[in-house]
Amino acid sequence: MILAFSVVFFPAWAGHAQEQKVHNSLGMEFVLVPAGMFLMGSPLDEAYRSPSEVQHPVTISRPFYMQTTEVTVDQWRAVMGRRFLARKKGSGDMPVVKVSWYDCKKFIRKLNRMTGDLYLLPTEAQWEYAARAGSETPYFWGSQIDCSRAMFANNPMKYDACVGVHQASGRPKPVKSYPPNAWGLYDMHGNVWEWCEDRFGRYGAVSMVDPCETESGKDRVRRGGSWFGPGYSCRSANRAYGHPMSRLQNTGFRLVMALPDR
Repeated sequence: MILAFSVVFFPAWAGHAQEQKVHNSLGMEFVLVPAGMFLMGSPLDEAYRSPSEVQHPVTISRPFYMQTTEVTVDQWRAVMGRRFLARKKGSGDMPVVKVSWYDCKKFIRKLNRMTGDLYLLPTEAQWEYAARAGSETPYFWGSQIDCSRAMFANNPMKYDACVGVHQASGRPKPVKSYPPNAWGLYDMHGNVWEWCEDRFGRYGAVSMVDPCETESGKDRVRRGGSWFGPGYSCRSANRAYGHPMSRLQNTGFRLVMALPDR
């Protein structure tokens, strides 16, 4: 079945004007993502699609702020201290990796106490909605990926198609190394996988509002692809998962900042 669907954005709350871009006290940058509706998942003819990517209408009922980049090494250290990443190589603007889902939750709890704001991991639906930024193609710019648009296939042991282009092989790049999508978000395709709030599970072709799977399944969702894998894993609809205790060299995260209640 082919679903005909248009991306619809809801206007900002009446009487509650929001800044399009904000920075917190640590200098972390967030952009406003509007409420709206979109078609989550991939069409049957999308190359490399998984059966778990069933298309279904999703409503994001409230606007939210999403971090423009993955959390960086410097940002992690500013919150958690240097001890955790004492041996971390690379510049402070590299995405932090080898952090488990539980590590991310510890970071968030501490950041919330430090700033007085409310930070969260994005839900899987929020993540895909933000990655698409109104697009309906596998990548926000179209149907094909190449080494100039995202960090992927930078693994000399297996997926090495972009090693010569990226110059430094076997690792991600500093954040903001590639152009952002239409909503000002960087590296939603590639660089490092990003943890989401949800437990991993299959979803059906039914309309949903603000979905988040927290009841079933032991693994947590990862989204976005990474420097370690092929380009097709970077598709907006592609789904992956990991044990929440796993600290993987190709996995980091970015944050959502909740808007205050009306």
